[in-house]
Amino acid sequence: MSRRTLTVDDALYRYLLEHSLREHPAQAALRAATATHPHAGMQISPEQGQFMALLVKLLGARRAIEVGVFTGYSALTVALALPDDGRLLACDINDEYTRVGQPYWEQAGVANKIELRLAPARTTLDARLAAGEAGRYDFAFIDADKTGYDAYYECCLELLRAGGLIAIDNTLWGGKVAHPAADDDADTAALQALNAKLHDDQRIDLSLLPIGDGLTLARKR
Repeated sequence: MSRRTLTVDDALYRYLLEHSLREHPAQAALRAATATHPHAGMQISPEQGQFMALLVKLLGARRAIEVGVFTGYSALTVALALPDDGRLLACDINDEYTRVGQPYWEQAGVANKIELRLAPARTTLDARLAAGEAGRYDFAFIDADKTGYDAYYECCLELLRAGGLIAIDNTLWGGKVAHPAADDDADTAALQALNAKLHDDQRIDLSLLPIGDGLTLARKR
């Protein structure tokens, strides 16, 4: 028995993938296509994606939000987990990066589930709130610019129904959050502030998990 999270070395990580991971061929192909990207480290790990897909299914989610698409692996993963009539609002500002994933969305037969909006996420989310969509979403995933996380969290919390779930990526930030942030490290400072805020936020049920680079789950009460 262990009283704390196991250290996962390379051998154990391979075992984990071999005995858990179930990827659609389009997911595996998109991961391979992204592996040579200059910013490949921005993509979530496949086991994190599989965990998120399970959460989407457990929620019975039909309407989801993603803030930060990159090359589209997480969007593809969530869209595959949604039912046939499910929809994902995918927010990003980079046409070059998001175009990488779109053929794989088509290959997997889920492109019709994904509404990609190329605009600042705050603009897109504020427009949905103004259109009366508060409380109409089931799941949100935030994985974008760290200094914008707090604002994205507040928008998503308002857009989610009671019982809906927000997943926030990079909340352990390579361990940097456990140490004082340098004066010029706005990303670490923003994550530290958000983590402290969420810990005290009585609007949610909370768990920060050591999956990937840290994954926070916030369930709207």
